[in-house]
Amino acid sequence: MKRAVLISLLAASLSGCSTISSTWNSWFGDAKSKPAVLETLSGPATGRVVWSAKGDNINFPLSIATPGDRFVVASSDGSVRALSAADGRELWRGDAGAKLSAGIGSDGRFAAVVNRDNELIVLDNGKVAWKKALPTPVVAAPYVAGERVFTLTLDRQVLAYDALDGRKIWELKRPGEPLTLAKAGVLAAYKDTLIVGQGPRLAGVDPVKGQLRWEASVATPRGTNEVERLADLVGPAVRQGELICARAFQSSVGCVNAERGSAVWSRLVGGANGIGGDAQLIVAGDASDRLSAWRLANGDLAWSADQFQLRKLSEPVVLGQQVLIGDFEGQVHLLDRETGKTRSRIATDGSPIVATALLGDTALFATKSGGLFAIKAE
Repeated sequence: MKRAVLISLLAASLSGCSTISSTWNSWFGDAKSKPAVLETLSGPATGRVVWSAKGDNINFPLSIATPGDRFVVASSDGSVRALSAADGRELWRGDAGAKLSAGIGSDGRFAAVVNRDNELIVLDNGKVAWKKALPTPVVAAPYVAGERVFTLTLDRQVLAYDALDGRKIWELKRPGEPLTLAKAGVLAAYKDTLIVGQGPRLAGVDPVKGQLRWEASVATPRGTNEVERLADLVGPAVRQGELICARAFQSSVGCVNAERGSAVWSRLVGGANGIGGDAQLIVAGDASDRLSAWRLANGDLAWSADQFQLRKLSEPVVLGQQVLIGDFEGQVHLLDRETGKTRSRIATDGSPIVATALLGDTALFATKSGGLFAIKAE
């Protein structure tokens, strides 16, 4: 099965952008390669589904928000829900009124999505509060904090809006890359600094004034042409203390010290999905779905695992003593975090895992068919 990778070719004007496309396998492998056959497991289950829910299909790059004690999720049809992390109880439900292309960001009260007409839509406790047309396409989930909504466009503009009334507060335009990846980027926070992925760099931005505070490279683009040098940062990123770690598309995984605004370590590794991690490890898959784990402090390799090659893995979640990761058949695999060996697996609804999130001791896995499965590790 081919994986399409869209690349946005930015025009000199910010009035719009055109796209070109290629296929994953034409760059990185034989399209006839078959996914690895799953191991036969005989040990006890090391995790369980504590609750599940069903929504509409998810055909956009969903990011699951985790404010406070809840998961906030969205479906392609525009439905938005806040669910209790403890038991899956619906806390509120809303409707953006149109099909979605990006989402979801939430602080618990406000929730922000982008529809296919490229409108930013903000809901207040499930009710649409306002809409704003955005200048260029958005695929990254908006970020909501401090009664502000931040968006990151495909040409890496950052725009800030007042969450209450939709008033635009500032915009930050940087010199653009010749090509940018049409995949959800990095938009997060560290203390009072907005963290933005711009090309292969993480940038720290003043969220009040929209001024650049620092920037640090996660990757050094290499290659003989613009496609080969494409190294945009891909979400989700991982924050642990002062460190923000992220994946640069088909280039590197690395960490930046957000307090000092400086790179800490970077390791050359291909791959296109976001990463997972905890206070000791950073875990990511490569282009063939080989998993690697590095020590957070210094980037030393802890282990690698190749039992899931070509299984189209999701981003991983590190939960307790296990690493959880989903695949194209809706299987969630639970690995020993110290060795990378598979301990057990959990079946969901048979469709691909398209988004993951971690809140406390609960990991949420969303499937392409709209299933939500909350899992706790034993």
